[in-house]
Amino acid sequence: MKKIIDGLVYDHYKAKHIALNKLSEDSNPSSFRYWSESLYMTKKGNFFVYGEGGALTSYSQSCGDNSSCGSEDITALSQEEAIKWCEDNADDPTEILKILKKRGVKLEEA
Repeated sequence: MKKIIDGLVYDHYKAKHIALNKLSEDSNPSSFRYWSESLYMTKKGNFFVYGEGGALTSYSQSCGDNSSCGSEDITALSQEEAIKWCEDNADDPTEILKILKKRGVKLEEA
């Protein structure tokens, strides 16, 4: 999927996959309740979540005749939001720390 947000193009096929939502594999992809979310980073270092889901998820959309269909979407995140997303959702929350370290970002010690 490709989406333009605030004049920037986000494309989950071209971006670096960082983490999968640890809860997203709990459903069968053919289920109306199936959903999946992953964190990505563009070549320029912008973060976003690509998500998809069935008709009974937050990714539901109207498909006419009083019925719902599944869909997909991209949500842009700031660096802080991406870190928080990983803390709350990621299958490997340390992966983003490795990426930020390579970019020279130093996080504050607890």
